[in-house]
Amino acid sequence: MCNGAEGEPGTFKDRALLRANPYQVAEGLMIAAFAIDADAAYVCLKSGFEVERNRIIRAVAELQRADLAVDCEVTVVAGPDEYLFGEEKAMLEVIEGKPPLPRWLPPYEHGLFAASPQEGWEATPHGDRQRTDEPNPTLVNNVETFANATHILANGATSFRSMGTERSPGTIVATVVGDVVAPDVGEVEMGTPLGAVIDVVGSGPSPGRRIKAVFSGVANPVVTADQLDVPVSYEGFESIGSGMGSAGFIVYDDTACMIGAARRFSHFLSIESCGQCPPCKLGSAEITRLLDRVERGRATVADVAALAGWLDRVTDGSRCFLATEERRVVASVLRSFPDELAQHLDEGRCPLPGDRPMPKLVDLVEGRASYDESYRRKRPDWTYEPGED
Repeated sequence: MCNGAEGEPGTFKDRALLRANPYQVAEGLMIAAFAIDADAAYVCLKSGFEVERNRIIRAVAELQRADLAVDCEVTVVAGPDEYLFGEEKAMLEVIEGKPPLPRWLPPYEHGLFAASPQEGWEATPHGDRQRTDEPNPTLVNNVETFANATHILANGATSFRSMGTERSPGTIVATVVGDVVAPDVGEVEMGTPLGAVIDVVGSGPSPGRRIKAVFSGVANPVVTADQLDVPVSYEGFESIGSGMGSAGFIVYDDTACMIGAARRFSHFLSIESCGQCPPCKLGSAEITRLLDRVERGRATVADVAALAGWLDRVTDGSRCFLATEERRVVASVLRSFPDELAQHLDEGRCPLPGDRPMPKLVDLVEGRASYDESYRRKRPDWTYEPGED
């Protein structure tokens, strides 16, 4: 199963790869299907990814006509826009015709069309594909992994490992957006310093501005200005207590309010929570509300204590990583920028009122990023308030 349903804010690499060379991705999928003797494969994209969907459908069809993909049925799934569609357990649910609500068991234990109960939100028949009492383990990787498989098979593992680091070999496709001159997507060697990646891919911060913070999506603790020399590698980000995620880097310069950034990310996670875990849904909503009070300069000491309390228990009973994302990103901002928190409380206002859009990318072309303006109307039940963007 190819996960191309990228929804992590600040990330555009999967769509860039599918636009540039869908054949490479389709071939990598066929390699993986052959390796595990799969009889069916799925490519999962969001329904709004029309360009990418059309290109991968055409690539698969051409491979089939060339007798290169005849032993494995390939289905391209156009799923919902929700963030959780990209969560691999929720993706299994969507393929089976259900909403993107995460299951308990991971795909490698209990995969597609398994007969046993999944403990998902809905219990429905799985159709003709079900095989009684078999767990049907399912392989799930993302677009970039399948694209890499093609080159590795052609050139060998040694060639791939000749770049990068020991623990993070090869290259990675990075997205750089936010307060930079020219947001873009680019392939960089693993181990390249983050500051250099921001300069090379995003052309650096605007003249006269300095980088204040970088977020690798909304799943990891903030990277501060004094950490920009961190190598873009799994072990590099781990060494500073963060994570590389999907290498989608959201840059904020010295005009940005970090409390505002935390509130935007918390709001995103609150809206996108599916509601199966009450501490996650209720807690992320309360964290967002309290951060909004802090940002507006209306918070009390009791509000700050309540915020800390919710961060402590928001992950209770969680089925997926979303609640952990909430805790990690918000707590890291409060911990890394205590002076800004104090300023909001002491001055009764936001000292840096400049707002930013939620970096949920719709498109990224020739150094220009466009963001989902409809997101401000999205409700916690995944419906939208009426209105124009």
